[in-house]
Amino acid sequence: MPRKPMKPCCHPDCPKLTEGRYCEEHEALHRGERKSASGRGYNSKWQRARKRFLKEHPLCCKCEEEGKYVRATIVDHIKPHRGDPILFWDEENWQPLCKHHHDVKTMTEDRYQEYRY
Repeated sequence: MPRKPMKPCCHPDCPKLTEGRYCEEHEALHRGERKSASGRGYNSKWQRARKRFLKEHPLCCKCEEEGKYVRATIVDHIKPHRGDPILFWDEENWQPLCKHHHDVKTMTEDRYQEYRY
């Protein structure tokens, strides 16, 4: 019976070919890589802090820079906390964003930074 062709490993810059998603070297790195939301700190305490912050800062800061008034729905960490609880809870590191601007930031600034949590 014919086998499927090998494909490149999905780990960034890995040239190895594999039958699965990752080569043997990178499989362990990506297995169960990300914790749940509550495991990353987004629990009921965060939900209360988020609600309070959005009440105090109701407009998206990026939209305001563009002269628009759009309601913020996300509290974004300006510098990704990557599991650091001090950076996670530092309100100086928070900014109110609409979904559009949060998605843009995540896909450009935060996307390829290494995850450590």
